[in-house]
Amino acid sequence: MKLTVIGGGSTYTPELVDGIARTRAELPVSELVLADPDTGRLALVGGLAARMLARAGHPAAVRTTTDLDEAVTDATVVLLQLRVGGQAARHVDETLPLACGCVGQETTGAGGLAKALRTVPVVLDIADRITRRSPDAWIIDFTNPVGIVTRALLDAGHRATGLCNVAIGVQRRAAALLSVPPEAVTLGHAGLNHLTWVRSVEVDGRDVLPRLLDEHPAELAGPAGMPAEFLRALGAVPSYYLRYYYEHDRVVEEQRGAPSRAEQVAALERDLLASYADPALDTKPERLRERGGAFYSEAAVQLAASLLTGRGDAQVVNLRNEGTLPFLDDRAVIEVPARITAAGPEPLPVPAFPPLLAGLTAHVSAYEELALDAALRGGVDRVAAALLAHPLVGQAGLADRLARELVAANRAHLPWAA
Repeated sequence: MKLTVIGGGSTYTPELVDGIARTRAELPVSELVLADPDTGRLALVGGLAARMLARAGHPAAVRTTTDLDEAVTDATVVLLQLRVGGQAARHVDETLPLACGCVGQETTGAGGLAKALRTVPVVLDIADRITRRSPDAWIIDFTNPVGIVTRALLDAGHRATGLCNVAIGVQRRAAALLSVPPEAVTLGHAGLNHLTWVRSVEVDGRDVLPRLLDEHPAELAGPAGMPAEFLRALGAVPSYYLRYYYEHDRVVEEQRGAPSRAEQVAALERDLLASYADPALDTKPERLRERGGAFYSEAAVQLAASLLTGRGDAQVVNLRNEGTLPFLDDRAVIEVPARITAAGPEPLPVPAFPPLLAGLTAHVSAYEELALDAALRGGVDRVAAALLAHPLVGQAGLADRLARELVAANRAHLPWAA
């Protein structure tokens, strides 16, 4: 099978290659194509990818290309992991809102909207090419903001699903704390992408989350970035991204006193790419852990294998709501456990959300609908409407100011704003 990675020059890619190398029987890749407009990065990442597969005795051929049509022709699976505008655009996403007193983050709030505006049109163009040249291919989106991008793909009729590594990260931590294999742990993980709560952790049919919150509060609260007492009161483990909502003002103060994540990642990527250039390196470097995306390889390989074989196992993915969360529109995209079949993922039942969770979820889902409309049709007024609907902005004057500034800062990536 041919597996294509759009954004293959990303420093993330060796993480994915590591997963492919370790799961040859599960996902029999014969050709790995890395596509990226940056030839320098492609050469470094592609070279390391080939050495990693060779070390593992994996027979897949590795090809690199800047030709998107060539990359997607006859593909079986296409993974999207692109970043329109690179770390420079991300730096603006993280600092421009901060100057207005709002959280500066690349996937949520004003920064997340800016990323969606840049990304959705590019992803839809790529998806159109995939559908024309490989109509049976599955598109797996890892490109943020995953929920908005996945809805854009589904609304356009593409064979797609979205993927995030938050759920698998919690599963792996819970399994380690319980001293059981990861596959023995089932999470009650639900919400929207980057707005999820783990409300149960089942082992052998028993919910052990209360025990984990009692016996390992620090180990759960630390990665969530929130106090253990809060998690106990909530009775759930919120995703790390919920700290931007639950502790907005504290996060803003922290961000004002630190370099942006974009600056940190840019420096890390320079070091990673330098290490990738070493012809003796044939394993993913330890420092790749600092890049983020832990367990991405396992999640991506599991999802691709299940979509191709229709084995019907349960995985957490981004897909249509279709009544799963009855307080949301059926066409909304949610992040929940789903049965993975050859026809696509089917959402599994989710216990009723209490008002505290349902209210925020509905609020952000409404924003995502407006954000997608702004990304597709453009216009400063539509951008302002999406910002006004977002709980991290939500003030008319602030929304108008941010809309003008975001559009001006991203004009090079927004054809309608030129």
